[in-house]
Amino acid sequence: MPDNDKHDARSTGLGLGGPQPSASTSGTRGEAAQGPAPIEASAGRCYEDFEVGAILRHPLGRTVSQTDNTWFTLLTANTNPIHFDTYYAAQTEFKRPLVNSCFTLALVVGLSVNDVSRNAVNLGWDEVRLPAPVFEGDTIYARTEVLSKRESKSRPHQGLVEIKTIGYKQDGTVVLTYRRTILVYKRGHAPRIPQPVIATSASR
Repeated sequence: MPDNDKHDARSTGLGLGGPQPSASTSGTRGEAAQGPAPIEASAGRCYEDFEVGAILRHPLGRTVSQTDNTWFTLLTANTNPIHFDTYYAAQTEFKRPLVNSCFTLALVVGLSVNDVSRNAVNLGWDEVRLPAPVFEGDTIYARTEVLSKRESKSRPHQGLVEIKTIGYKQDGTVVLTYRRTILVYKRGHAPRIPQPVIATSASR
């Protein structure tokens, strides 16, 4: 993994944080009853938050288990025994089961969602490459580079962003690369999650 990135956008705080708890100590009854303001969890990036050339280092990793590999393979009706038959796999050049490459793709995409496409829909993948195998027990990490962005001509509340994501394992070996184009909501236009309505003493 090269460390000489143009800049690291993981810690910029885009899409993170929100209102902080109230620090007021005035002690009025109304403020005490109201309590501190809630802290917003990550809401993902909107179109305005993407900067061309930014490198997004996704913070979570995920260790692939035998259950992950076997269940994903069988759930998707993949009958290649190299993914679930250890006797068969032992006779191949790999000597052990390979992790289903479609699982690897799904996992790397998933690791990037909170930073990249939580407020977006996919338009397509290009140049998907698998330069090295993944085995059960490997831990997968990911990072993304923002390649380009432009406003949508037909959807004024959204924009198109093109990214390149790489997936790599614990020793730094790159196991997956792809380009992805997403349609991202602009700020203030993404669907909202409802908030709870808390009854006050006056309404009881």
